[in-house]
Amino acid sequence: MQENVLITGGTGLVGTLLTQLLQTKGYTVSYLSRSSGKKGNITKYGWDLASGKIDQEAIEKADHIVHLAGASVAEKRWTDQRKKEILDSRVDSSRLLIQTIEQAQSKPKTFVAASAVGIYGTEATEIRDENSPIGNDFLAEVTKQWEHETSKAESLGLRSIQLRIGVVLSDKGGALTQMAAPVKYCVGAPLGSGKQNIPWIHIQDLCRMVIFSIEHPEVHGVYNAVTGNVTNETLTKAIAKALNKPLWLPKVPEFVLSIALGEMGSIVTKGVEVSNQKIKDSGFTFTFTSLEDTLGDLLG
Repeated sequence: MQENVLITGGTGLVGTLLTQLLQTKGYTVSYLSRSSGKKGNITKYGWDLASGKIDQEAIEKADHIVHLAGASVAEKRWTDQRKKEILDSRVDSSRLLIQTIEQAQSKPKTFVAASAVGIYGTEATEIRDENSPIGNDFLAEVTKQWEHETSKAESLGLRSIQLRIGVVLSDKGGALTQMAAPVKYCVGAPLGSGKQNIPWIHIQDLCRMVIFSIEHPEVHGVYNAVTGNVTNETLTKAIAKALNKPLWLPKVPEFVLSIALGEMGSIVTKGVEVSNQKIKDSGFTFTFTSLEDTLGDLLG
């Protein structure tokens, strides 16, 4: 019998590719969505965070849950209202999912939840692994509360996995397309000092890691979902090389970014180095291990 994977955030950047890869492997896929119905061969079940309701059938029929939903941290300036949306979209949705699973007669086997390397903050100078201290900035606090909720799945008898995701590189959207756009028009430049670390991962490897987590019962707990680390300046130069475009502008000063982006500017001017040793020790192998190959695949 085909196993069913229920995805939150299924129509997002990662969810779209994950859906395709799961279906290719023979899984059926369903979504939690604002509206119920069918989308091709995908069943959409309703959930409403405002009213605290999830269609119970979604949980009852799921063998595995992949929780990707959450408001983008880089889409809008961080006003107090936006920061609340970023926090609530992760914490409230996770809490509602756990509560609904707790009430279900038939429970899924696995709960794979997105998390973020932002939990480590941006001030550390040494490499961060899964046992490293948590940071003290806004995104670190958001991620700490997020993981606190998703980790409760373990107490309900589910195998619980939190993937602390780095910067996802994709040709369909996200950070890479935003960085590549000015380079294409010959106005790209490193940001701030250019020395800030960016922990990165090819979107295909991230989706493969989610499926690996589902299919390997020994995988549980927290894992850093990153392939490697690169400085902003090195990444910008590598993008320019992949696109065969020159970089001639000086670095964008940090104070300019602070004026333009406010507090949100920290996500592009600061960063930490993150280890992926734990996920490799679990047996997962990356398809794209070098930045050059990754950019060649996505930008070539």
